Amino acid sequence: KLPIDEGSKRSCTNPYGQRKLVVEHILEDLAVSDSDWNLITLRYFNPVGAHSSGQIGEDPNDIPNNLMPYISQVAVGKLSQLNIFGNDYATIDGTGVRDFIHVTDLAQGHVAALNYLEQPNSALGFLPINLGTGTGTSVLELVTAFSEVSGQKIPYQFADRRAGD
Repeated sequence: KLPIDEGSKRSCTNPYGQRKLVVEHILEDLAVSDSDWNLITLRYFNPVGAHSSGQIGEDPNDIPNNLMPYISQVAVGKLSQLNIFGNDYATIDGTGVRDFIHVTDLAQGHVAALNYLEQPNSALGFLPINLGTGTGTSVLELVTAFSEVSGQKIPYQFADRRAGD
């Protein structure tokens, strides 16, 4: 359920998330044990997009690990169709909902966090910050938006849910 605020119960569903949570606990313990430390942890939601120059973006050499490169690969004909994992969620269209954040907004979040740490008297100890939009977008909504903006139809098929989704 979105939005997820910084005070929400922390949990994870996969080894990657578990490692991030362990590191967050270590940083929090460090800040509590030694007041000389001021730490901000940035909790990314689902980064998507590319730099407006078009020179930096999502075009992985290997298997993509998020949705947007798959959509792009279908758009350019590298893949024949998009697999959408699950269409039986309790959402507006039955597909998974995520909080997608543009990479430029994510970069601005980093700059804001660094500027905050540089402020005089910024004795904050440990500060977790969620970097997301607070708005959920379904997989089908993202596919539709991509199609509308690009003018490129994205063929898709539904597949079984993935573990952890």
